Amino acid sequence: MKSELPYIKRISDVELQRKLEASGALLIRGMKACGKTQSAKQYASSFLSFDQNEHVALMMETAPQRLLIGDTPLLIDEWQEFPKIWNYIRHEVDDRNDVAQFILTGSSNPEERVKMHSGAGRFTVLDMRTMSGQELGWSSGAISLSKLFEGEFQVVIDHPTDLEVIVERIIKGGFPALIPRKLPQAMEMNRAYIDLLTELDMSRVSSIKRNPDKVRSLLRAIARNVATSVDITVLEKDIKLHENIDVSRPTIYDYLETLDRLMIIEDQPAWNAHIRSSASLRKSSKRHFSDVSLAVAALGIGKKALLNDLKYTGFLFESLAIHELRVYAQANDAKVFHYNDSTGLEVDAIVQKYDGVFCAFEIKLGTGQIEDAAKNLLKFEAMLGENSKANLASLNIITGTGISYKRNDGINVISLASLGV
Repeated sequence: MKSELPYIKRISDVELQRKLEASGALLIRGMKACGKTQSAKQYASSFLSFDQNEHVALMMETAPQRLLIGDTPLLIDEWQEFPKIWNYIRHEVDDRNDVAQFILTGSSNPEERVKMHSGAGRFTVLDMRTMSGQELGWSSGAISLSKLFEGEFQVVIDHPTDLEVIVERIIKGGFPALIPRKLPQAMEMNRAYIDLLTELDMSRVSSIKRNPDKVRSLLRAIARNVATSVDITVLEKDIKLHENIDVSRPTIYDYLETLDRLMIIEDQPAWNAHIRSSASLRKSSKRHFSDVSLAVAALGIGKKALLNDLKYTGFLFESLAIHELRVYAQANDAKVFHYNDSTGLEVDAIVQKYDGVFCAFEIKLGTGQIEDAAKNLLKFEAMLGENSKANLASLNIITGTGISYKRNDGINVISLASLGV
């Protein structure tokens, strides 16, 4: 039997340790198989799995407090299987009056109807995603987002990335278990992930039977419209156009809510700031899978199809870049938005820290669109109000096949294979 793969340090580990040492309990959230449990095990002294231990259900009915006995920090995996444990942990944290007592991991959020008291002052929360390019070793991380927030561009000598390498990165994704797998094996595993999601997880999460064919149709519709702002009406029309199945709007709403609870999708909210222009800001979010590989798996396509449709691959590359930015942004106390106004001006990503400082990014798969992207960013800068302009740290273009350099107009061109935390 092969031994377990050695643990690869995650960017979120620093945040995990910091938050664990600041509170009595830490809640780690993230989609299934993103690496939550393995990260938590690096810090836990004892372990209890709520979805694999047959005694948990009985103990929850008879003596739930006994489940909380163990060396600290005690890791409780898939805690949402018995969400009532939340309130017992809350009281236990109060009674012990000490930090680093519990770590909870979960691959879905409990239903709103489940009565849970606030964990304020007792719980901290860490959101985990699949692995970034820097964690996988695909990106050198030589250009640091933290330095871009300081207005500093780091001069690096990098090389163009082959388009096929980027396409393979999109198809394989960032699930830790797929690191040693070759591309065909990874494709099989990602398609199996979609199968289990449609046939089991969507119904299991709230004990409501959901039609696998309709779930699959919605996933394909989201995949066809990845990295775009599409509302329910657009998704409904897309399904009617491409799928031989009828899905009502209420069903789409329900399925989207469930996908969100399972953390399969992670929408990118619109940025709201003061601008000089009379244009109004659009408020629709962009839709993304939490890992771009699931868009490819949902459609059942492969490398050849993506190389033959570079326009669509460009949207997938944008979604991949947004995933990377989210991982690096979180480590920099920042969040990722997008800009869109009534004049049609769009900026692919606004990464903003809590203190208001932000960087703007256009994302382009190839080098042919860099000039247009630069014009777009300069137009965006000119429309900013005084306060927003004062908080602008840098203008940037993320490229897939290009190299990294600073343009004469001050805009940074950054290869995704060089971007890091």
